Amino acid sequence: MRRKNMRNLCCSPKRSTTDSTSPSTSQFSSPSRFSFSPSRPSFSDSVMDRTLEMAEPMIMKWDPNTTTFAKVTSLFYENRREAKDFIKCVYNLQKAMHFHSTENSKSDKLVRAQSLMQIAVKRLQKEFYQILSMNKAHLDPESISTVSSRTSTVSSTSDFNVAEDDDRVIGGESISEVEDFSSVVMADLRLIAECMISSGYGKECVKIYKVIRKSIIDEAIYRLGVEKLSSTQVHKMDWEVLDLKIKDWLNAVNIAMKTLFNGERILCDHVFASNDAIRESCFTEISKDGAMILFSFPENLSKNSKNIKSPEKVFRLLDMYTTIVEHWPEIEAIFSSDSEYVIRSQALTSLVKLGESIRTALVEFETALQKESSKTPVAGGGVHHLTIDVMNYIILLADFSNVLSDILAEAPPPAKVSLPESYFGISDSNESPAPAISLRFAWLILILLCKLDSKAKHYKDVFLAYLFLANNLQYIVVKVRTSNLKYLLGENWIAKLEEKVKQFASNYERLGWSHVIESLPQEPSTAMAPHQVKGIFKRFNSSFAEAHRKHSICVVPDSKLRDDLKISIGRKILPVYREFYNKYRDAIVKERHSAHVIRFAPEDVAHRLSDLFFELIIESESSSSFEFSPSHTHHGCEEEDF
Repeated sequence: MRRKNMRNLCCSPKRSTTDSTSPSTSQFSSPSRFSFSPSRPSFSDSVMDRTLEMAEPMIMKWDPNTTTFAKVTSLFYENRREAKDFIKCVYNLQKAMHFHSTENSKSDKLVRAQSLMQIAVKRLQKEFYQILSMNKAHLDPESISTVSSRTSTVSSTSDFNVAEDDDRVIGGESISEVEDFSSVVMADLRLIAECMISSGYGKECVKIYKVIRKSIIDEAIYRLGVEKLSSTQVHKMDWEVLDLKIKDWLNAVNIAMKTLFNGERILCDHVFASNDAIRESCFTEISKDGAMILFSFPENLSKNSKNIKSPEKVFRLLDMYTTIVEHWPEIEAIFSSDSEYVIRSQALTSLVKLGESIRTALVEFETALQKESSKTPVAGGGVHHLTIDVMNYIILLADFSNVLSDILAEAPPPAKVSLPESYFGISDSNESPAPAISLRFAWLILILLCKLDSKAKHYKDVFLAYLFLANNLQYIVVKVRTSNLKYLLGENWIAKLEEKVKQFASNYERLGWSHVIESLPQEPSTAMAPHQVKGIFKRFNSSFAEAHRKHSICVVPDSKLRDDLKISIGRKILPVYREFYNKYRDAIVKERHSAHVIRFAPEDVAHRLSDLFFELIIESESSSSFEFSPSHTHHGCEEEDF
């Protein structure tokens, strides 16, 4: 049986297949809606007599206006077997009325049957309301979500078969043994809803359902901390207040999609399984307001907040973007009908607006990084706080690489001339383009390296400038290797940066220690005159003491780089000096003032080298806040600087 619209579905009585061509009517409560075509009056009267004889005592017993017992007692709570019989009486009465209406539309029996039907429907309305209102604990979305699933509750059968004796559904004794009480309540609601819809009173049933279940959704959204905010309210909010609102929203979306809307979808699908149009319309009306408040918040925030697009706030935006993306399959599944398109559209709009704000925040970060121009050198050539802050920021961004890939795919990539492939090892050609997110991270780190190159020039000692570059590049390498950046930038990129670290370390060693190395003889085993030996010892004493004094302030926070430097320096000095020392020590100590000639034993040299690079490590690793909005000019760098 097809109905043309929602009004007919909710208001028209169920017709037999033989009456499919008769016009629909919304006047469900009037007996005049039944037509009369006299034939076989005696058989029709006998059918109606038997039906009234069986239905009238049952229906009148539960007429709320007849007895106090019927007024204060619930049929389904008092005796579920009797409730089943009551439902069967209503179906039988409906069928008899349809049959009798073709015989004698003015029959007193038909009028009486119609009156009984109205009494029965009022009883069912009362039962439907009582079950919904008194069993909120058993019908909470979380309980419902565990009882069933949407796919299992939607039934293709819309008619209630009165011939079936389905004890599993309405047999109180058996169901209490095998199913949760929530299932019992849901089954009762479905029985009543199908009976009322079939009898032409679906409108009354749906109205009760909407009022009660909509209030549950609206209250739940409010209790989750999500409220409808005007643009003015959002614009005036301080960040601390907005941050709390965002945290509440993130929690609310998880609960709403996994429990609240999911549970309500399951319940609505189950109760109104017999009618697709009613089911979809009903769920849309009870969920639309709450869902729109929930999914409009990110758009409202992105459009109207005065400070949400600053670089340090981008992670909250990314959290929100990620949450919508993760729940998108549920959004599409739960709000799947055409009438719920506005909800899906709102969620998508918020996703787009969040993406735009995230791209803006990243541009702000890049601009701030380009403008940063502090000139104070880091003591001992240690790791600059800019390196620490920028890498920490980029690493956190890399944790959102999946969603950033989508967000940055719509943003213009950095100009290819700005990304020297010879340095970064990122292949980006028309035939094999690099991912937008990889290019973006490589570009941000390139800007940082340019900044470091500029800052290295503020050191008076060139060897300290190279140590500064080695330290900072090593810090970047370690951070990349121990984060998601290693997958985005690739092994080739890391290897090239490691080569740069070695090059800078070698330059530091050459410029800082060459005069010590050159003070020793190239062939220490070659025989020398005493005055030559003394001269070598004195030159070594002087150069080593001066180098140790200068380099004692140097800092190498990374243990591997620190050990590599000390080992490399030691290998160039200690073996030669030890051999020279062992060969000529005895001859020198026999002379007067030998202590002025030989100031360092090989062990002393080893100990002093071992003690290098430890001072000020804690200070060098401390991070001061990176200002994201400096007003200084941008200092760039050329590719050959590296």
